[in-house]
Amino acid sequence: MLHSTETKYSPAAAPNSDYTAVKPATSATEQATIGRTLVIKGDVSGAESLYVDGRVEGTITFPEHRVTIGRSGSVAANIVAKEIVIMGKVQGNVECADRLDIRSEGQLSGDVITQRISVEDGAILKGGVEVRNPEKKDQKTQSQQTQIQPNLAKAAEAPKAMAATAGSA
Repeated sequence: MLHSTETKYSPAAAPNSDYTAVKPATSATEQATIGRTLVIKGDVSGAESLYVDGRVEGTITFPEHRVTIGRSGSVAANIVAKEIVIMGKVQGNVECADRLDIRSEGQLSGDVITQRISVEDGAILKGGVEVRNPEKKDQKTQSQQTQIQPNLAKAAEAPKAMAATAGSA
């Protein structure tokens, strides 16, 4: 018989190494899904992104993550999230820390508070929109305070001026 001079691989002959597998960064892509046939009534909250393709009634609170309402999704709830994408139907108020994106097939009936908003052609938005900028909010408060102080000084001087003009007549 012919024997090969090559050594065959065997698990016992495998070199011993201290290799540790690197864990993938799943936190950026972790996402909970509410499927098409699911109906949830109550409060939904979590520490990962949420994709809704079913029906949710109540409140949805994901202040540090994204909430996506899929094409088959139907939500009758107030939503608080960092970022919201609407491709289905939402009835309720929406508050975003960063951005609201209503896609062409999306529908939103409710008031919006956000820093940035995008509404594609064909999307339906019924309600009030308030766009906030936290940096300008602080500047606005400071400028209002500086305007109030001179106005108070003028208001205090007005009776003195009236009295001076009344006495000279």
